[in-house]
Amino acid sequence: MRTIFIFRPWSGTVRGVGLALLVAGLLGTGVSRAQEAPAAPALEAPRLKESAEATYPPQALEERLEAKVVLRLTLDAEGQVTQAEVVGPAGHGFDEAAQEAALRMRFEPARRNGTPMPSRILYTYEFQPPPEPTPPAPPPPAGSDEPIEVTVQGPSEGERRRRSAESVQVLDTENIQREAADLGEALSRTEGVSVRRSGGLGSRARFSLAGLTDEQIRFFVDGVPLELAGYGPELANVPVNLVQRVEIYQGVVPIRFGSDALGGAVQLVTDQEVRGTGVAASYELGSYDTHRLTVSARHLHAPSGLFLRANAFLDRTRNDYPVSAEVSDLRGHTELRRVYRFHDAYGATGASVEAGFVNKPWARRLMLRAFVNGNDKELQNSIGMKVPYGDVTSGENSFGSTLRYEQLFPERFSVDAVAGYVSRRTRLDDLGTCAYNWLGSCVFQDETLSGELLGRPIERRVHQHTGFARLTFGWTPSAAHTLRLSLAPTAVSRTGEDLQLRALGQVDPLTADRRLLSLVSGLEYTLGALGDRLENIVFLKDYIQVADAQRLMPDDSFVPIGRSMHGVGVGDGVRLRLLRELSAKASYEYATRQPRPDEIFGDGVLITDNLDLNPERSHNFNLEFALDAPDTRAGAFRASVVGFGRLADQLIVLVGRESYFTYQNVFSARSLGAAGTAGWTSPGQYLTLDGNVTWQDFRNTSREGAFSAFTGRRIPNRPYLQANGTARLQASGLMNARDELSLTWHVRYVHTFSRAWEGVGITNPKLQIPSQFIQSLALSYVTRAWDWTMSWTVDAQNLTDTLAYDFYGVQRPGRSIFAKLTVEH
Repeated sequence: MRTIFIFRPWSGTVRGVGLALLVAGLLGTGVSRAQEAPAAPALEAPRLKESAEATYPPQALEERLEAKVVLRLTLDAEGQVTQAEVVGPAGHGFDEAAQEAALRMRFEPARRNGTPMPSRILYTYEFQPPPEPTPPAPPPPAGSDEPIEVTVQGPSEGERRRRSAESVQVLDTENIQREAADLGEALSRTEGVSVRRSGGLGSRARFSLAGLTDEQIRFFVDGVPLELAGYGPELANVPVNLVQRVEIYQGVVPIRFGSDALGGAVQLVTDQEVRGTGVAASYELGSYDTHRLTVSARHLHAPSGLFLRANAFLDRTRNDYPVSAEVSDLRGHTELRRVYRFHDAYGATGASVEAGFVNKPWARRLMLRAFVNGNDKELQNSIGMKVPYGDVTSGENSFGSTLRYEQLFPERFSVDAVAGYVSRRTRLDDLGTCAYNWLGSCVFQDETLSGELLGRPIERRVHQHTGFARLTFGWTPSAAHTLRLSLAPTAVSRTGEDLQLRALGQVDPLTADRRLLSLVSGLEYTLGALGDRLENIVFLKDYIQVADAQRLMPDDSFVPIGRSMHGVGVGDGVRLRLLRELSAKASYEYATRQPRPDEIFGDGVLITDNLDLNPERSHNFNLEFALDAPDTRAGAFRASVVGFGRLADQLIVLVGRESYFTYQNVFSARSLGAAGTAGWTSPGQYLTLDGNVTWQDFRNTSREGAFSAFTGRRIPNRPYLQANGTARLQASGLMNARDELSLTWHVRYVHTFSRAWEGVGITNPKLQIPSQFIQSLALSYVTRAWDWTMSWTVDAQNLTDTLAYDFYGVQRPGRSIFAKLTVEH
């Protein structure tokens, strides 16, 4: 819970003024419901220990100007002022003077049941020139008995999600932003989650949640699908410093996303606070010539409500890390040697600008955002890392815009709408005339032949246009009842060309026009009862998809094909608070997922088309118990255990060949598993320990079709046992009153698993991915001066240089060192 203490001290010529009202928000109506609510924890407001006089701006003093500056002060658990934000500016130099003084103040920290805790307070400086010629009165002594009033606000948005009936995990990224870990690495430390990448930065990533993976999991940035948000299609490549928190939805997806995800969803929430003027930047330098830069800036003109924000990022890396590979000599003999990847470089750039109005009578938010981004990637090897490439490259460029509107109308009606358009171009070039070995040498060259992937030259270009909208309408007749309706239409058109095929006078299958129209609708009802101890969310979903395409026939003619699909879904989630610290959740969804454009049409790069794919369907179950005891004398304790089940039919799986991928229906599969997590933070927050373990059993249950021979066997390329642990040591006040030094140790264990079906891969050790135990260590130092925050981090990843692999046996980077600097204002 975010607790804001609003107080009222006085300080002579420059007086601090606070005004507070007690706010108690309880779901439900009537006195009886309030009486059923458990007793609130004992809260103690911060107490001023050391006052600080603000310097009166000379010009303002000469003109005898008066002013009030409202500040939001952030206090740590020791009562230090770590940040002072101007939320009510006055100009004429008053804002800067009030900020500088506030950062010199000292407080007794806020306490809950006697335990010190961080807090935020609103503090208003009132500037009044002293009467002439009377000198200014001295400030009151520390610990003044001036009354202090307390306001307790409701929980933050992230905490509200955690407490809801939704099956969701919420990760704050404050500590992650200081480390050199990307989003993929950070999320892989979460229970039930597996993120495995086929190499270094920029390589294809596979995100697995409760056994389901790839497009079965949907990704969003502020409610917009990731591939339409301007950061590229890969989750791991979204700059972590632009993300405020991450929400992971296990198998049951709220209707507000307008999504037909089968296994869950991941929501990346960027900085949603619109306030003042600020800038932030981060720069990361590391092994394999890696450079990552992010910058952002914002400005709010409070009188008009005009808000401007801009973000930009740049990534560069050579990815030339060492691997073990078989190298042939001149006689054709092969030997296993340690070599360096020589054709795996990656680069990406992107920028976005957002402008609009906030907190106006006609709109809580009206924002227009425009973005552009691009990336280039060299391809080093075939899927199983058997054949090295030296000339194959791919890339993508996109641009687009989104318009967002939010408003709360009278009679408790609300609207949250976003609509946009995205243009995306992808390319694949394979025009080399050499065959390479793992030493980067051209061992065979023929100018009359070219192409390393298919034995022929490739020069593909694919262009896709996407228009989309997400519309959510809400009605809250009382605090205990909410009704929501969502509509999410999406229209995709795609065409392309292979320039080399055209040059040869051959028919180009990419030139066929392909269109996909989908509509996901949802209706949701939320009930709060028993003084907010019980919450229930029940929903219905409807899915419609219409596809039109052209199929290339053996006689080189195109035949139009079309199909329409319809599906429904239903779900329910319930949360019951058994005790103040203990809660239980249960959720269920019968989910339908329509094939995505890349699954049906391919991506024009490494994924080929499959126009015969069927929709997926699944029964998804979750049962969770969570303990959160933050206020014990022995420190803060937290723990949870969740059991899950997924019974899927017509499951779509990405199947790898030697030089390409294709999506196929596996007909039916089921995943059963459990995940548990536990954590402890010592009094004073000096030591934090967290750990989790996940076990899942994901098996094929098809009794007919291509995979019937493997009934009852585990689905390949899915780790079934993994664990993570984190230990964090932290100390503050070392060199100045507002600094912080931390040492964080991360460990991950992944048990051995097979790349092939059980009974097939067991006879071939090369098809087995061995168990992995990966460790990393990060040393961070944070210092705060005035309203600036700077942090330095040195991050050593894969400390023991353990062999690490992706799902298909491609080796990932070994021991590597990264350094990161972040600056915020």
